[in-house]
Amino acid sequence: MSYLTDAPIDSATLMRSVLRLSDGAAIVFDGVVRNHHDGKQVESIFYDAYRPMAEKEIEKVVRAVEREFPVVAIAVLHRLGELRVGDVSISIACTSPHRAEAYEASRAVIDRIKKTVPIWKKERGPNGEEWVGWQT
Repeated sequence: MSYLTDAPIDSATLMRSVLRLSDGAAIVFDGVVRNHHDGKQVESIFYDAYRPMAEKEIEKVVRAVEREFPVVAIAVLHRLGELRVGDVSISIACTSPHRAEAYEASRAVIDRIKKTVPIWKKERGPNGEEWVGWQT
């Protein structure tokens, strides 16, 4: 499975890729580009990554969370390239027989991806652009 895309993300399709007949909970987390960060106006964000490494690291996160929550099925898709305010930058779909595990797994996935996956973010606004995040 590919975890990165250059195309707009369809969260419903991502959800259907992991939904099973035994699931009673289907959780989608969409990270969306917002119009501000750290007191500055944001007009767009450019996401970049060394794809082989980022794919491998997302895979590690997903597999680790699946081991912790064995009843949960997980799908992740992160968009790269130029995104505007309101665009979905990442979608995480988690399904399980009950909601608690799906919520917990979804939270674990996004927290770990933001901490460990080398995806670089350049914010652009009326006062210029700058790289932000752990990579700086």
